[in-house]
Amino acid sequence: MFNLFKKDESEKKNNLSLIAVASLLIHSAKIDENFTDKEREIIKSALIEMGAEVEKIDEIIEESEKIEKDSNQILHFTKKIKNINEDKKKLIIEALWNIIYSDQSADMYETNLMRRLSGLLYLDNKVVGDIKEKVIKKNNDISS
Repeated sequence: MFNLFKKDESEKKNNLSLIAVASLLIHSAKIDENFTDKEREIIKSALIEMGAEVEKIDEIIEESEKIEKDSNQILHFTKKIKNINEDKKKLIIEALWNIIYSDQSADMYETNLMRRLSGLLYLDNKVVGDIKEKVIKKNNDISS
């Protein structure tokens, strides 16, 4: 019986983390004032890769869009995800770069966001830069 409560507690915590991640990804997608279907697909893929159930993706995104709309700072999102393991943080950073480069370029607001996030998520700038280069290379290979 107590294991059931632990499972519910763990599931609820994971759901809150996924909503925070989705909110952060949505925020990055909207920073250039052009939230595209391609960016939405990147967000869905990232959430699935982080363990979200496929049936709940639209529900998570819908809830995250409401939260992102009502929030005026990224600290609200990063506070909930800064303590997850480094591999998941790297997935988030890769998804963020994929969103930013989904239109083949990054503006100063997007790059500033990434600089701030690397610090807020306690990730080394080199790691973030390596992920950025990987995403740029992948996008260049696709468009060639």
